[in-house]
Amino acid sequence: MRVLRSLVFDALLYGTMAVMGILGAPLALWSVDGAYAVCRAYCRVTFFYLRVVCGLRVEVRGPVPDGEVLVAAKHQSFLDILMLFEALPRAKFIMKKELKWTPFIGLYALRIGSTPVNRGDRSKAMKAMVDHAGGAAEPRQLVIYPQGTRVAPGARLPFKVGAGVLYERMGTACVPVATNAGVLWGRRALVKHAGLAVVEFLPPIEPGLDVPQFMRRLESDVEAASDRLMREAGFEPPEP
Repeated sequence: MRVLRSLVFDALLYGTMAVMGILGAPLALWSVDGAYAVCRAYCRVTFFYLRVVCGLRVEVRGPVPDGEVLVAAKHQSFLDILMLFEALPRAKFIMKKELKWTPFIGLYALRIGSTPVNRGDRSKAMKAMVDHAGGAAEPRQLVIYPQGTRVAPGARLPFKVGAGVLYERMGTACVPVATNAGVLWGRRALVKHAGLAVVEFLPPIEPGLDVPQFMRRLESDVEAASDRLMREAGFEPPEP
């Protein structure tokens, strides 16, 4: 039954993405506000499907940042992207270059000002991130995944220095974000489990630290909070 429910959810997820992506395209192309409105509506519809079909609820904890700020988030699932986007007032993302060619996702991601980077070319990726960090005409929340990819629950991938470089160059606070979403909706996993998926905004790291200090603080805060949330969801992560 759990597999069947997950298959029904997937059909709704991608079918709705296609329908809303097509119908909302004129609105998104007309204005950035329109792109944000379509994407936010899609997130909320997806959360409804998850709750009704799979018994999976979502919750955002902690003070949600606004204004010009760097958001460095744990990434375990497509779900935590949706939760972050819906929660933040004006999010834009550092994303892998290949996603800009993904139907619907690429159009809307570029329209809201996200930055595609080639993860295989570190110097060019770093330059693109720094050049684009403050490029918006209005204050936005720049979301970066400091481990560079989705990470399975319990896996210990290193945090990459790109987040530290952005923190230093932007001169703004960085808000770390923890999650347990991958426990319930895993990377490339067919089955979506019932439970409570949480994204938690942690206390900000104020500007002024050097990059090594910042990276140590960021990794410690994000991993400790994510481990706590995963235990809450019934998954026991290995000791660091």
